[in-house]
Amino acid sequence: MDRQIRNFSIIAHIDHGKSTLADRMLEHTKTVEHRKMKEQILDSMDLERERGITIKMQPVRMSYLHQGKAFQLNLIDTPGHIDFSYEVSRALKAVEGVLLLVDSTQGIQAQTLTTLGMAKEQGLTIIPVLTKTDMGHSRPEEVGDSVMKLLGCSREDILLVSGKTGAGVPDLLEAICERIPPPRDTELDAYRGLIFDFQYSNHRGVIVYMRVFDGEVKKGDVLKFAASGKTFTALEVGMVTPAEVPVPSLRAGEIGYIVTGIKEPGVATVGDTLMLEKRMAEPLAGYQEARPVVWASVFPDSQDDFTILRQALDRLKLSDSSLSYEEESSGVLGRGFRCGFLGMLHLEIVTERLRREFDIEIIITSPSIAYEITYPDGKVESVYAATRFPEYGVSCTVREPWLLGQIISPPEYVGNIMNLLFDHEGGVLETEVLNDGRNLVTIEMPLRELMRNFFDKLKNATSGYASLSYEIAELRPANVVRLDVLVAEELITAFSRVVGDRRAEFDARATVDKLYDNLPRQQYVTKIQAKVRGKIIASRSLSALKKDVTGYLYGGDITRKMKLREKQKKGKKKALELGKGRVNIPQEVFMKMVKSD
Repeated sequence: MDRQIRNFSIIAHIDHGKSTLADRMLEHTKTVEHRKMKEQILDSMDLERERGITIKMQPVRMSYLHQGKAFQLNLIDTPGHIDFSYEVSRALKAVEGVLLLVDSTQGIQAQTLTTLGMAKEQGLTIIPVLTKTDMGHSRPEEVGDSVMKLLGCSREDILLVSGKTGAGVPDLLEAICERIPPPRDTELDAYRGLIFDFQYSNHRGVIVYMRVFDGEVKKGDVLKFAASGKTFTALEVGMVTPAEVPVPSLRAGEIGYIVTGIKEPGVATVGDTLMLEKRMAEPLAGYQEARPVVWASVFPDSQDDFTILRQALDRLKLSDSSLSYEEESSGVLGRGFRCGFLGMLHLEIVTERLRREFDIEIIITSPSIAYEITYPDGKVESVYAATRFPEYGVSCTVREPWLLGQIISPPEYVGNIMNLLFDHEGGVLETEVLNDGRNLVTIEMPLRELMRNFFDKLKNATSGYASLSYEIAELRPANVVRLDVLVAEELITAFSRVVGDRRAEFDARATVDKLYDNLPRQQYVTKIQAKVRGKIIASRSLSALKKDVTGYLYGGDITRKMKLREKQKKGKKKALELGKGRVNIPQEVFMKMVKSD
């Protein structure tokens, strides 16, 4: 085993400077030429650069001379947002240590605690680093005290760096070589590699990124996926610098990529083990499959694009293993896909990538979550579409997922947070005062309430100072109801939703008002109603179209006009009798109602 290999990852709260620090490390090690250097060089997607966030993990190899020895530093840069914590968990299984970044101007944030917990579970070596120390309002002493209490370390263990100026980066590279342990020794002679990510190339097929735990792999080897059983010949073996550079072989402890040439979906999966076909061994412990927490339906704007949408989702799945989807159909919107996401930001990113990378116009329904329905006969069903939710009168028990979260906020905003939690059916489990005077509030809340713009409302209630991290806890009894919408006494299933019982009347009135504003008038008065638990709780009547049938008359007795108006009245009455429940709702009205606000 090469004792000069160091595998590590950078973990932190969102916007704490991970990508900027990685840029300075690449500069200092001369991994990237100065003329080719640019900001966020490891963020390859335009969407990442525009938003200033990391969406996908990115491996890169650096060479560094320490005490006369050449060290190979393998960095895996990770996202910071809670929705992409699955990316972080996969990266941590491929490394021996992490840099825990804490913004010295903001202090410890909620996501810092979450990622730190993941690193401790893996038994990784943790190097605490304070960033943005060059800024005038930096508080290294105060924030350092919080980090010391959190990790139980000494002040000398904490490194001070600036991703902007590069100050402290040489000391950080020295600490990586000295503190992070080399890859473990292996007694297994056969090759085993853990796949932590992959992507798709039109010309080269699936490219897998993996950490070699045992043995050696080189170009031309016949390899096999342990899970799918598919065999292939390695067309190319290489390292990422961050450009892909072919190498003769990858040895135990190294991180790199393999070009498979496979162009069919579903063969490669994250967490799978690659092995030599002629020397199979016990597969490595992989990853738990990502569990979607938010569901939304995606329909092509034109049904002619359905096949293109399917191909786009297949391709996107190759670069985003946490995305899941299944085909569904709607009598109104046609054929589409029910997609599962890890959170609201994940949903937003995926739909934006579909539009940009595949040039598809799509319709997104309002997001929902999965409910567990238990019937008296013991049958248990998972329901994530309102149309499949049991109607009023059906005997069953409903349970929904709850989340366990942590909010870190200045003390003056705790009252606002309490009011916000009450509005979202949440509760406070524990409150703790941190070293810097801020409050750490442990909360619980139904997952469905998180989707009612809880993130945005939290930022507004705390002037942007609060941070939130959460994990899905257990299922609990749900106090929810099905909200149905009737137009001219006909049930329109496309508008059905599952809402909290407390907000049922408010949501019903809002839905009726929105439909009232968008539905074209008919030849007769049209009732728009919202029904909950078998009762109409909101109703509005859309007035009929009015036409002056006597406009062309220029004289004569008044009875002529009266006869025409009576004839019109009878015609409308007949149309109402014949057309009850047959209101023609235009496609654009469905789009306005179904789309998320």
